[in-house]
Amino acid sequence: MQWPYPELRRRLIAANLWPEGRMARLACYLAGLAAVLYALQKLLGFFASSWGEHLSGWVEFLAFVAAVLFSVLAFRWLKRKILWRLRNRLIVTYVFIGVIPAILLITMAVITLYGLAGQFAVFVVTSEIRSQLRSLEAANAAVSNELAARLERGDNLSAESLAGLRKRDTAWGRRQVCAWYGGKLLPLHDDYKGEPLAYPMFVSGTFREIVRDGDLHLRVVTSIPVKSSTLTVVTSEPFDKTLVGKIAAELGEITLFGSGVMVNNRPSSSSGNSGGPETQTPTSATARTDHNVVIIRASNPNSIQVNDQVLQPTFVVGTLPRATGRFDLEIPLAGTSLSVVDWKTGKHATPALLRVRTRPSVLYGHLFAALGEFVEGVAYILIGIAIFFAIIELIALIIGTRMTRTVTAAVAQLHEATKHIDRGDFSHRIPVKSNDQLAELAVSFNSMTASIEKLIQEQKEKQRLENELAIAQEVQAQLFPRQVSELESLEVHGFCRPARTVSGDYYDFVTVAPHKLILAAGDISGKGISAALLMATIHSAVRAYSMELSPQMREPVAVGAVTGSGRMMATWPEGAGVSPAALLALLNHQLYESTPPEKYATLFLGIYDGRTHHLSYSNGGHLPPILIGEDGSVRRLEAGGTVVGLFDNMTYDEGTVEMRPGEIFVAYSDGVTEPENDFGEFGEDRLIQLVRENRRLPLAQISQTVTMAVDDWIGDKEQPDDVTLVLARAR
Repeated sequence: MQWPYPELRRRLIAANLWPEGRMARLACYLAGLAAVLYALQKLLGFFASSWGEHLSGWVEFLAFVAAVLFSVLAFRWLKRKILWRLRNRLIVTYVFIGVIPAILLITMAVITLYGLAGQFAVFVVTSEIRSQLRSLEAANAAVSNELAARLERGDNLSAESLAGLRKRDTAWGRRQVCAWYGGKLLPLHDDYKGEPLAYPMFVSGTFREIVRDGDLHLRVVTSIPVKSSTLTVVTSEPFDKTLVGKIAAELGEITLFGSGVMVNNRPSSSSGNSGGPETQTPTSATARTDHNVVIIRASNPNSIQVNDQVLQPTFVVGTLPRATGRFDLEIPLAGTSLSVVDWKTGKHATPALLRVRTRPSVLYGHLFAALGEFVEGVAYILIGIAIFFAIIELIALIIGTRMTRTVTAAVAQLHEATKHIDRGDFSHRIPVKSNDQLAELAVSFNSMTASIEKLIQEQKEKQRLENELAIAQEVQAQLFPRQVSELESLEVHGFCRPARTVSGDYYDFVTVAPHKLILAAGDISGKGISAALLMATIHSAVRAYSMELSPQMREPVAVGAVTGSGRMMATWPEGAGVSPAALLALLNHQLYESTPPEKYATLFLGIYDGRTHHLSYSNGGHLPPILIGEDGSVRRLEAGGTVVGLFDNMTYDEGTVEMRPGEIFVAYSDGVTEPENDFGEFGEDRLIQLVRENRRLPLAQISQTVTMAVDDWIGDKEQPDDVTLVLARAR
């Protein structure tokens, strides 16, 4: 189905907002389905609300799945946009490796410090409470010992030590002391006005706790056996604003939650406020004792739930100290539960809760109060350590930034260089200004581009040479005889296949008279262009000299050829005709004079006379041609001399043979007999056998049979040398 709005689709594709992947299409499909179901839900709601409610679950589910898929797609899109540049990737890497762990460690340290600070604030308060209890216990023990001594002596039971304490310490004006001997209350003649305490039936030894007896009290109990009974002395002090205020005076604001009401055995919170200013509490906190769980809820910070009771603030004393600096924040979660014993039953009751509002500066003073002036030295040391770490962090940031710029700049330069390479500009080079692995990469890139540029130049030069070789090949192909004027009594055929683009082998058929035909076959030393040029020289020279020495072509006064030094190389009497040996001598002198010393050629020249059926020949170092008769006999044409062009002033022998009707003349190059495989060389014997077996076929087919046999012998290997074959058959 084709999209009905192609322009909108084009714009969405340009903005990378068109859904192309499976996940994107699925997310769009689910979102569309959810929208359709939502519209259907609203439509059905007009007729019956229950119909629309059945679809609400599906709408929510599909919307949730679509939202999750869109979130994944948005994350991928954002990652692709942001993290495409290497610099952004490094920044994100540094953030995840360095910044986020540092922030987490700092946050954890701050939370830990503030948490420890809150616990230290609680420790200060509870330590003061325990100190008060120990003080009461010591005084109670002294009173108990004094009363026990009086009971043993039978003296008056007034406690003089108690009276002295009340005179010397104003705090004892708030404390109540009661004594029992044998379970009976003793008259202590004490000045304290108030109802006597209830006898603690549950105490058998010593006791030192916070108790709930109406209100909260600090109480200690000492039991001493006296005579045949037990003396029990109890000292009690109200746990009220006066007592807690002494602690809060040097610490901060302390709130006591002590009174509780039942809430139907279900944890809940109450909004009542029994007194004191409204105080701040943490969002939620939990304190656990052996018997109770305390829960502070943010819904009502002035009430605290403990199991099935809601504790109301009993009193608030002290004030939150002023902040001494920006970071001198209020300590959160500074609260603890106080174990409370029911005085009537001796069992643990609902605990009281102390909440402390203070600041680190106040706790700092309490913590280092014993160090005196040494605190300033510790502070300076800590500040110095902080500055030292800040300097290290700054240096690391600078080094990281510079290294990032180095890496990203190198990558940007490589990216820009690849654009030049893509445009074909291989002359572009990356500037190298450092001595590191990135610099080595830039050097390698520059070396690669230089090599590519050189290879391209070489490829262009090679292409030019190949074009020139193609032209040379075309020119050389013109040199080989295309149309042969055969004699009535002689059938001829020639074939040459170069091992490379151009050939160094040579063959030719030249008609010098109506009844005479020159047969030439040769092989030039070396391969390639130089061999092809020398082959062209020999071709031109053979044809030129053949025409010049022909009786029909030369002038009557031309009696021979003279060398450059004035010496006569060969003379022919009038009507003598063309001599193969004389042609070889002339060619030898010309090549010797005009080519380098290492250049030479092997050349066979033969002149066939159709009237007499005689073949006059001279062989200049070439592989001896073969005459294969009708009966299979073989004759080799070996008369001649050495190679042409290597030595000067050379003479060549000449031979003459009669070619019988049906006899085949075979001249060949070493590219026919010398190819090797695992079984050795192709060899002259195999060539003779092939020609002998196929001697009645046309010469072209014989040539094709031989060349195919040579190819099969070579196999998959490269052709080692030029393959040249010249055939002639007498009629």
